[in-house]
Amino acid sequence: MGGSFVRTKSDTTRNLLDTELHSAPAQRWSMKVPAEVSAAAGEAAVLPCTFTHPHRHYDGPLTAIWRAGEPYTGPQVFRCAAARSSELCQTALSLHGRFRLLGNPRGNDLSLRVERLALADDGRYFCRVEFAGDAHDRYESRHGVRLRVTAAPRIVNISVLPGPAHTFHALCTAEGEPPPALAWSGPALGNGSAAVPSPGQDHGHQVTAELPALAHDGRYTCAASNSLGRAEASVYLFRFHGASGASAIALPLGALGLKVLLLLGVLAACAAARRRLEYPVTQDTSPR
Repeated sequence: MGGSFVRTKSDTTRNLLDTELHSAPAQRWSMKVPAEVSAAAGEAAVLPCTFTHPHRHYDGPLTAIWRAGEPYTGPQVFRCAAARSSELCQTALSLHGRFRLLGNPRGNDLSLRVERLALADDGRYFCRVEFAGDAHDRYESRHGVRLRVTAAPRIVNISVLPGPAHTFHALCTAEGEPPPALAWSGPALGNGSAAVPSPGQDHGHQVTAELPALAHDGRYTCAASNSLGRAEASVYLFRFHGASGASAIALPLGALGLKVLLLLGVLAACAAARRRLEYPVTQDTSPR
């Protein structure tokens, strides 16, 4: 007796579902980005971003966008657009000319290269792709990728400021990532004297520290250090005293202070020599 095979409706439905699941790509929008990318200031960084979409094949117009700070509403730092069936994504926006698309949006890759990194670039970035169609044909990463920019310390300002009763205090501001530790050294301070942080004056990667009272004339040095390096800058303080002995003026000199003092010394020596030539001094000698 010959056997027979009966295909039920449930079998047919299950086979169709299996075929769709195995032959179709991911049927939803998704984006893949790393949690963090780290690079040094002055160098370049690559922010990877790949995506999937619900279309089997899409060759219509598309736009690739990168934002900074916040998803959906943050300022755009890069934008490019590709025409129908084109592999070229024409750049429409590149902030300061430092952002360049590395990936191919047709290949579901929006990876971005950032040139000449600065500490101000540190933050979170979000990739987005838009297809020509309805409002659902676009997708943006929600959490983004954190770009961490590292830098050796750099002293951005050092100054001496007057206080009450002819007193003076010094301020030193440095930047770096990790944020640097500051220390002062100078007359009667020894080497590596700890600085006093200035409340409310630290901003992002910048740190400010105060030397409250400069009790002696001389050279005061601010040193900034973190795990990537060390930087120093000095200021020179001199008080000029009048006939009464009261302090009359303070002269803070920056990094060129020593050169200025040497120049003043040379000029004074030249002036003294000129006076000697103009008014020669005679000396009496006794006859032998």
